[in-house]
Amino acid sequence: MRPNETPDQVALRSFVASLALYDAFATATGRAGGLSLKWPNDVLLNGGKVAGILLESAGLAGGQVSHIAIGIGVNLIDAPQTEQVETTAVAPVSLAGETGVQMTPEEFLGFLAPAYQHYETQFITYGFDPIREAWLARAARLGEVITARTTRDEYVGRFETVDAQGNLVLSTAKSREVIPAAEIFF
Repeated sequence: MRPNETPDQVALRSFVASLALYDAFATATGRAGGLSLKWPNDVLLNGGKVAGILLESAGLAGGQVSHIAIGIGVNLIDAPQTEQVETTAVAPVSLAGETGVQMTPEEFLGFLAPAYQHYETQFITYGFDPIREAWLARAARLGEVITARTTRDEYVGRFETVDAQGNLVLSTAKSREVIPAAEIFF
């Protein structure tokens, strides 16, 4: 994509992509039950990680990002074995393994592309607020105690919200923490 936006605006595309993935899974299976979104960029199915998103940007000039690639990994048929992932990570699952629905990447893309277009249009037209509200309505562990690990610190607290900049907001025993980037553990 060529968004020509500031880096903080471009980063919000992970929320756009996760909503699109959520809707694609719901459409593909005919149900939204068991689906949730893990901050900032994973989709969970029955509590396991079924998809993840990675944003890469380039061409920063004048404070604007000129190019962005949105990488989306979806476990359609198989998932990595639990012993292949970090012991504290959410266990990986597959769409076929959890629902019995089997489809090719091209078939799944047929659900994902229109869902992404819907949320991208909403984001461009109305900004982040409606994306944020829709994301929070699908958030995993909202209101529950979670752990957020940054490169320097670990925070344990109640997942309060996601703020207007996409930051995780935790209420810890000491204070209210606003966290721009972290690994989340349940």
